[in-house]
Amino acid sequence: MKKALSACLFSAVLLFPFAASAQGPLVRFDGGIGVIPVSSGVGIAPTAEIVNRNIVRGVQPPGQIWVISRLTADIKTDGRISVDGRGLLLGGGNNIGTNANQSVFASLFCNGAVAPNSIDSSPPVPLEANGDFRIDGVLSPPPPTPCANPVLLIRSGGGAWFAAGIPK
Repeated sequence: MKKALSACLFSAVLLFPFAASAQGPLVRFDGGIGVIPVSSGVGIAPTAEIVNRNIVRGVQPPGQIWVISRLTADIKTDGRISVDGRGLLLGGGNNIGTNANQSVFASLFCNGAVAPNSIDSSPPVPLEANGDFRIDGVLSPPPPTPCANPVLLIRSGGGAWFAAGIPK
């Protein structure tokens, strides 16, 4: 009996580092950047005849500016993701200061990948009236380890990006 118990404890000790490493931190983000849909314009003042859309990793921006007051995200090596966003609201247009009845999800890009090669979180979650949201999900497929040059985009149900995380 004592030998069996010792063998079980020894096995558990050997397996613990593997279980802990599968749940270890992979990437963290602290702070967020709202989207400005146009990154530059060329033309004779006062109008731009040519505009460059603010496309990030192959993901299109929405048609309007969005702001975010706070964003934190933790992504584990086993793919679990936890995102806490505050104040994701329209920053321009007739509906300025509202959530435009949007829902959002998170996409992680590693190693210079571009859309459609993102690793997406759970289904979209609705924005609260004040723009707050919480995402708790599992990335699918699981992210590579290590995740070099990570980019986290908060995207609308339609796919456009509204905000980006700042890597910690």
